[in-house]
Amino acid sequence: MIIKVGMADLNIAKAPDILQTCGLGSCVGICLWDSSAKLAGMAHIMLPCSSIGKRGNEAKFADTALPLLIEKMKKSGADEHRLIAKIAGGSQMFSFSSSSDVMKIGERNTEAVKQCLKNARIRLIAEDTGGSYGRTIELNAETGSLYIRTVSLGEKYI
Repeated sequence: MIIKVGMADLNIAKAPDILQTCGLGSCVGICLWDSSAKLAGMAHIMLPCSSIGKRGNEAKFADTALPLLIEKMKKSGADEHRLIAKIAGGSQMFSFSSSSDVMKIGERNTEAVKQCLKNARIRLIAEDTGGSYGRTIELNAETGSLYIRTVSLGEKYI
């Protein structure tokens, strides 16, 4: 069964289910997997840090979504020491005349996610980030494989 994860949302799946999120532009999909429990988790974050936005939806921000996702996975039988991560997204969807880092939200999201994973001591084993195109991703809870589909660059697994 495919379990959809919306924008600023997160969810978990047990094998043989698959987690899917669409419309990753500057957003980043954080994918966690526990190979022994055959348990997958996915968060679709929109912004790097909860301090820059209105509180309320913790799945919206890298710094609050990751701890929430880890906790949800642990409650379903995952061991946080076995978790590995894959990420996708973080595109620069629009070009701006200003070189201000404020407008580089995809890049900022990617860096924030990497820092949050490092702080949580979760190893990032694969990523498909950057560029200027959108992605749809599917995380297989059975195998941990991450399927990435783009309009212009085709499909791949990481």
